[in-house]
Amino acid sequence: MTPRVRPGRLAEIGPFTWLFARLSGRVAGTGPLNLFLTLGRRPRMFHTWLLFAGSLMPGGVLPRRESELVILRVAHLRSCRYEFDHHVRLARRAGVRAADVERLVAGPSAPGWTERERAVLAAVDDLHASRDLSDATWAALRRHLTEPECVELCMLAGHYEMLATVIGALRIEPDAPRGQVRRA
Repeated sequence: MTPRVRPGRLAEIGPFTWLFARLSGRVAGTGPLNLFLTLGRRPRMFHTWLLFAGSLMPGGVLPRRESELVILRVAHLRSCRYEFDHHVRLARRAGVRAADVERLVAGPSAPGWTERERAVLAAVDDLHASRDLSDATWAALRRHLTEPECVELCMLAGHYEMLATVIGALRIEPDAPRGQVRRA
């Protein structure tokens, strides 16, 4: 699979994005993040998007573990390997274990989830399947989440659906493991 948009070079994306992609890759345990290098080809849009994305994760009101479960479930449902692999690494730091990831692939009805996690994951499935929440799903969410948390959950799931679309449409390549970084 060949990228439809080549990841940007320093002169194309500017020093902030170039450094940010590299630092983010170090945090993720990879080379520079191809998602950032690609979106950085539109610097103003990238900077604005970064503020929005950061307000959802890691800066949101949902616990970080739940945010990562939402992101991983969306990535799985969308078959977005880039998003899934990247967030498996980040999720480990938020307390998501290998058994959680296996259970996440099975879905919200898999044994072992808390009632709150089951409600959150069922909401992700509803949003993915119908772009809406059933009354039953909403009622389950409201037993566990505040209204602001429900707003954020919908925004977080929708945001990662959008990212999966962009990653797939632009054919963004997986990030190189650290030490195997290609020079641009």
